[in-house]
Amino acid sequence: MNWSDMDNAVKEFTVKDILRTEVAPALGCTEPIAIALAASAAAALLEGAPIESIEIWVDPNIYKNGFAVVIPGTQGHNGLDLAAALGALGGVPELRLQVLEPIDDPVVDQARTMVREKKVRVNLLEDRKGLFIRAVVEGAGRQAECTIRDMHDNIVSLKLDGEEISEHPLKPDTTGPDGKTELQLVELWLKSLPLVRLIELLDHLDEEDLQFIEEGVQYNLRLADYGLKHGSGLGIGKTLDRLVRQRMMKQDMGLAARILTASASDARMDGVKLPAMSSAGSGNHGLTATLPIWAVKDYVECDRRTVLEAIGLSHIITAHVKAHTGRLSAVCGCSIAAGAGATAGITYLLGGDRHHIAGAITNLTQDLAGVICDGAKAGCSLKLATAAGTAVQSALFALQGVHVKATDGIISTSPEKTMENVGILSNQGMIETDRTILKIMIEKQFVDI
Repeated sequence: MNWSDMDNAVKEFTVKDILRTEVAPALGCTEPIAIALAASAAAALLEGAPIESIEIWVDPNIYKNGFAVVIPGTQGHNGLDLAAALGALGGVPELRLQVLEPIDDPVVDQARTMVREKKVRVNLLEDRKGLFIRAVVEGAGRQAECTIRDMHDNIVSLKLDGEEISEHPLKPDTTGPDGKTELQLVELWLKSLPLVRLIELLDHLDEEDLQFIEEGVQYNLRLADYGLKHGSGLGIGKTLDRLVRQRMMKQDMGLAARILTASASDARMDGVKLPAMSSAGSGNHGLTATLPIWAVKDYVECDRRTVLEAIGLSHIITAHVKAHTGRLSAVCGCSIAAGAGATAGITYLLGGDRHHIAGAITNLTQDLAGVICDGAKAGCSLKLATAAGTAVQSALFALQGVHVKATDGIISTSPEKTMENVGILSNQGMIETDRTILKIMIEKQFVDI
């Protein structure tokens, strides 16, 4: 892409650019995985030298989201330090957000030993804003460094013995004006588009795009199938399914969406070694953005293209909201961003027009805007179940003419302004909330590995 003119760059973006920058497979929760990627990329510069020590610096939200979640392939273990050790000892950085796919039990044992021996140090950058990870790996008298910024796999710096490596396959090929990444430019473009334009992007989805969206659904369905069969994590999805079988609850499209989405989150948050198709940098966002729509399709008359267009719209709306809130924040993005995407997609699937879609987004925002993000963990399945059910309910309400009024709270006269208000709430109004959440989490006592 030609970055010589910002305006020209914006005009050249397409729905393909959104899917390419915002939707990707991810194995495990993306915050510890991003730490593993940084450590792995740094360790790769040492070309096989024995790893002697690792030091990590992270922003508060990376710290919060990676604090308690199980790391895939570790048989139930967690920790930012463990993620770093796993990445350095056995990760393959070329796999990006699937960096830990090759790890096995011997690597896990080595990593846990390294953590126990205090050879991994994690530093919290309390005043750092925006996604940031810096990893320094030492071995054989040499020091390698990797810095990730803005998005979970955006490696912006690689250094060996203090010298910057200017060109490397792991670094992005180009940056835009003022050093902006392609993702940042895509997000600026997305923020500038009204809802009608976002919906019109669906007209440009070709068969390649539809196949990619469908592939993403299959990734997420594998997680859902596993969670439903095994009752992984808290077993929210399996419990809901059991309640239906016991005739204590009656299954409708809302409950079907909750079961499917929660089951996938149960498996993912429990460290099951299956990738999710992420959306806007989050695997759980990807589950929320896709699976409620997939569940609803069984209750309506629709064809393949319409279903996949609905999921495409969900990814687009999710990215639009995240462009306002930032990648990580005090607001639960699964609820407010991916939830908005899901309800938009469900409304589209049920035959709603842009006015109905706008109403569904504002309905969901009024309902879930106050849901906080207190890190990734097994309990996220509860929030995803709530988001999935609310996405269906908000769509059905909108189609019946029930729209939250612009006089209500942070709701505005347009969905675009409402989503902008969510960004203001997240980035300005909840700064102290985020600090308080992190303080509570840090003060907890966890059993050592």
